Amino acid sequence: MHEMSLAEGVLQLISESAQSNGFSQVKTVWLEIGALAGVEAEAMRFCFDAVVKGTLVEGATLEIVETEGQGWCMACSKTVPLQQRYDPCPLCDGYQVEPTGGLELRVKELEVE
Repeated sequence: MHEMSLAEGVLQLISESAQSNGFSQVKTVWLEIGALAGVEAEAMRFCFDAVVKGTLVEGATLEIVETEGQGWCMACSKTVPLQQRYDPCPLCDGYQVEPTGGLELRVKELEVE
């Protein structure tokens, strides 16, 4: 379950931000997860709750914003929606689709005190 190490990385990022910006408590974390990022949202939620115990993030609400996958089809020169990596182009059934969106995992916003 790589979501545990990802949750630890998110906590570290928030802790560094708290140190440099001077906030002492996090109330809400908005985490953006792309459909093609390879991150299971519910596993991330579980791991996040586990790693924040005893930190300035404990008790914060985790809001997950899921973004859709998209890719550029080299065969038909179109931007197309993708459900999973390596799926064929929904327009031409070609497999030369380069993912261009939905790859992200990032802290989008924090509500802090």
